[in-house]
Amino acid sequence: MGANIAIVGAGYVGMPLARVFAEAGKNVVLVDVNREVVDGINRGESHIGDVPSHTLKALVDAGRVSATTDYDALKDVDAILIALPTPLSSHREPDLTIVESAAAEIAPRLRKGQVVVLESTTYPGTTRESLQPILERSGMKAGADFHLAFSPERVDPGRTDWTMKNTPKLVGGLTPACTERAVELYRSAVDTVVPLSSPEAAEMTKLLENIFRAVNIALVNELAQLCERMEVDVWEVVEAAETKPFGFMSFKPGPGLGGHCIPIDPFYLTWKAREYDFYTEFIDLAGKVNANMPFFCRSLISQALNHGAEKSLKGSRILILGVSYKADIDDVRESPAKKIVELLRKAGAEVSYHDPHVDRFDGLRSVAYAPESYDCVVIVTAHNAIDYDDLVERAQVVVDLRNATGRNGTGNGKVWKL
Repeated sequence: MGANIAIVGAGYVGMPLARVFAEAGKNVVLVDVNREVVDGINRGESHIGDVPSHTLKALVDAGRVSATTDYDALKDVDAILIALPTPLSSHREPDLTIVESAAAEIAPRLRKGQVVVLESTTYPGTTRESLQPILERSGMKAGADFHLAFSPERVDPGRTDWTMKNTPKLVGGLTPACTERAVELYRSAVDTVVPLSSPEAAEMTKLLENIFRAVNIALVNELAQLCERMEVDVWEVVEAAETKPFGFMSFKPGPGLGGHCIPIDPFYLTWKAREYDFYTEFIDLAGKVNANMPFFCRSLISQALNHGAEKSLKGSRILILGVSYKADIDDVRESPAKKIVELLRKAGAEVSYHDPHVDRFDGLRSVAYAPESYDCVVIVTAHNAIDYDDLVERAQVVVDLRNATGRNGTGNGKVWKL
């Protein structure tokens, strides 16, 4: 039986999308340029943690999910969802090359009545200004011959309480009819669908969600640096503020932002804003504060070694504990661990890492867990598999950037906290 839905991009967004539609009874074909990934999917082997292999294999065996490198698979489907990366260039400007290249492949294969939805996070105007003209090279008009909409992904890797199925889905179409068709598509698989007036409204909403987090994390990161100078425990302060039942939302300090969205999305908006002679100073300032955190953490590590072990950073053996961008997942995209490792190496330290979820990282392999063998252990990501009380006992010096050691670490002479 042929596929109802094609998803272009079999990554952190495309795979969960395929799962939710397949489990709703749709037949889904994933289109990806990576032959190894495609072959793995067709064997029922998943490369994405949120879609376990046993779950994928059941859907593949039932004929609900398949994968291909051939864009011709798009010709017979009812809907085409684009879930591809939208990275930043070296100058921190949006790079739509991957999405635009895919759109150029989709255009000659479009047929009347199809629904095309962009899921990739990007700046307001992308769907209308970049995607629509490329798709209309087919000779068909968006809103008349085919339907075009934007529906931002809201994936939080590793999360089980809020999933692709029960997280409300935003949809903004080029025309009311486009919105209606896209809403109908998502309602067949997702519990709640929220229609918006335009693709631009949906694009901006996604950016607001992530900029909200980036700005608030920057605020508490700045506070953490001040607290360190004032010899006040920032973790105690945040926990105390959490007791207020209204008017406060808790954000935790850390070594920097990670993941594909929060460190990158603000730059989409700051770049687009310049087109309107507008400068997003508040957002830019938050970006500066967050980008500085790895440098502040390096200084903290140096201080801990100096005062806690009478050693300099140069020549010290340092174990980085956790390199994924958040706890209990294998996703290392934009992980602050990368910058911290780079800074420590530049300072002459001998750096190793241990992460039960990540076998290879930045040219290194995860080493056996032996905290007592290092001059300093730096907790960059607090995976739940680690016994932090045991770590404090065994390690010589601990720099805890996540408050993983909790009250046991507070006041302990060999634990240095952010």
